[in-house]
Amino acid sequence: MITLTPKAALKVKDLLAQKNRDDLALRIYVSAGGCRGFSYGMAWDAPTEEDAVVEQEGVRVLVDPMSATYLDGAEVDFAEALMGGGFTITNPNAASTCGCGQSFQSKDGSGAAHACSCGH
Repeated sequence: MITLTPKAALKVKDLLAQKNRDDLALRIYVSAGGCRGFSYGMAWDAPTEEDAVVEQEGVRVLVDPMSATYLDGAEVDFAEALMGGGFTITNPNAASTCGCGQSFQSKDGSGAAHACSCGH
């Protein structure tokens, strides 16, 4: 399914601790749009019956069935940097990605490209 690096898991734990909400999990999803056809998204959420729930290093990650198709085998990492830091997703299902890494085209060619706010 999807994996978190130790750095990403630590950052998620830190963010959840700031929210003081142990009932929430990190939802990672794919939505139509972006300059390559699909965009990644992340949000705090509670699990639903349809979600795949992955637990790693004390962090729960939720993925809905449609997104699971495009995120199978993906890895989420976190990098600290003065510019351009944050969460990144390495996705083996992506044929091409946007320069900012927030948008991708699937290997099966599904998804229609749209203008995105990153300027690519």
